[in-house]
Amino acid sequence: MSASYRRALDAPAGELVVLSRSLVEEVTEASRTSPRRRIIQPFHKSDAEVLHRMFNVIQPDSYVRPHRHLEPPKAEAWILLRGALAFFTFEDDGRVRDCLSLEAGGEHFGVDLAPGIFHGLVALAPDTVIYEVKNGPYAPANDKAFASWAPAEGTPEAPAYLESLREEFRRRFPERR
Repeated sequence: MSASYRRALDAPAGELVVLSRSLVEEVTEASRTSPRRRIIQPFHKSDAEVLHRMFNVIQPDSYVRPHRHLEPPKAEAWILLRGALAFFTFEDDGRVRDCLSLEAGGEHFGVDLAPGIFHGLVALAPDTVIYEVKNGPYAPANDKAFASWAPAEGTPEAPAYLESLREEFRRRFPERR
């Protein structure tokens, strides 16, 4: 995968941004055509802001490499607005600690995660839309500490690892097949 792909759209202008279905549709379309099969729509105007808010729209074939936020420590929260996902936390050695089934409008529709915990997710439905909030600032060099035990995005091993996470989810939630 080329490093020239776009990870995020531009933040909307203005002091007040109305979160709308039409905005969700625009961002969803961008995720469908992204080489990563996901895209972020930030609402914060600068990477330096102390609170980052965004839509994160992800397709089922997108691989999100497990990572944690250590430098600086960052808490995160996600609320599903559309779709469904498997949310994972991991031990430092790569063993799955938690595997959660989250669904927009369902009993479990989001998570709030303390800093420093390895985590990842797998979209279970097309056009899954997450409203995400985390501490800023954002600096690409140290934003994420990727798990050494998980393959890098874009490598030949990544699809098999993504499938192993799906299998773990199906094992724990057989009713969600």
